[in-house]
Amino acid sequence: MSDVARQDAVTPVLDRLNQIHPRLEALYKDLHAHPELSFAETRTAGVVAADLARLGFEVTSGVGGTGVVGVLANGEGPRVFLRADFDALPVREQTGLDYASTATATDPDGHEVPVMHACGHDMHVACLIGALDLLAGAREAWSGTVVAVFQPAEEVGSGAQAMVDDGLFDKAGIPDVVLGQHVAPLPTGMIGCHPGPALAATDALRVRMFGRGAHGSKPEAAIDPVVMAAATVMRLQTVVSREIAGGDTAVVTVGALNAGTKDNVIPDEAELKLNIRTYTPEVRATVLDAVTRIVNAEAAAAGVERVPEITPIDTFPVLVNDPAAVERTTTALRAHFGEHAVVDRGPATGSEDCGVLATASKAPLCYWYFGGTDPEAFETATKNGTVGRDIPSNHSPSFAPLINPTLDIGVTAMTVAALTWLNPR
Repeated sequence: MSDVARQDAVTPVLDRLNQIHPRLEALYKDLHAHPELSFAETRTAGVVAADLARLGFEVTSGVGGTGVVGVLANGEGPRVFLRADFDALPVREQTGLDYASTATATDPDGHEVPVMHACGHDMHVACLIGALDLLAGAREAWSGTVVAVFQPAEEVGSGAQAMVDDGLFDKAGIPDVVLGQHVAPLPTGMIGCHPGPALAATDALRVRMFGRGAHGSKPEAAIDPVVMAAATVMRLQTVVSREIAGGDTAVVTVGALNAGTKDNVIPDEAELKLNIRTYTPEVRATVLDAVTRIVNAEAAAAGVERVPEITPIDTFPVLVNDPAAVERTTTALRAHFGEHAVVDRGPATGSEDCGVLATASKAPLCYWYFGGTDPEAFETATKNGTVGRDIPSNHSPSFAPLINPTLDIGVTAMTVAALTWLNPR
């Protein structure tokens, strides 16, 4: 289909966007104010299911725990999976917005934690609902089957696999393509998509280091796990700088170090939580081996009586975008948004489990980012070299996409992408 013909087919479908925008904005603010942790998204799932039913989709709830699937069959044609995640993070919101979250919840470790949509999954849901609304309201413009996949537990890397294991493809069929998107700290209007390995694999680990407790005034009677853990943290900083080749990519982050309760008590143990990002099996094996070696060596150097425990928390596979699917989808996005609006920013060290839906079904995947930051603020920060400081990123307590025009751009991008794969009438 030519660019002109494609635009002629897309334009009528998008005509209702202004009409539905107020509902979508209200939905976004509601979801933002009521975030829920991974596999606990019961309220969110109910809101999504009600909207899908309103739009005429066949709805199945409880897929993979709290996942929701909507199917809209509209004649012969491809089966297109459109995916949005909807879990939130244990982060205390600091945006100052009048719809900011004040929610708390109990995490898997039994701790009460603040909860925030600090990664924009509320925006993903609102954008997908908007695209589904437009597609359902213009069935005369396309044929095929639209499958909406609202996925739980992306933040722990388990939701997509849970839905697959719970019979997602038996319930919704095998996709011909999987499409997904993520809001990012890029200028609004910018879309980024990279073919091939686009997002890194993640290994999250919990490390327990065991010492021997004693009074703070009697360190000679103790084996101090705080010192042991601190030495381990510093030594782990050498894994990437000294064991990974300059042309390879890896990230090792110690996101948590917990030990002790009082200043004059040397505790029995310390806990580290690690996050590792890699793109290849070889680099992944090197990093994991190095982490294990360093943890055990620092413990041995301290003279421990019990070896450390290293336990996986969650794992994400590498997300691989199908080059042909990227070319087909981004050609349509460029035709709509403009040649310079869609860019290839290269692979990112973030992680996503959306790719599981594609690899499990052997379908091609196209996954892209769309900007949610004020372009003027981004330009100023770029000129000043302060993007990392002044532009809140995903998982920041200050992260909040600019609603307008981010919401409409996300709706439009998902709609244009879907129509690129569905048959025109």
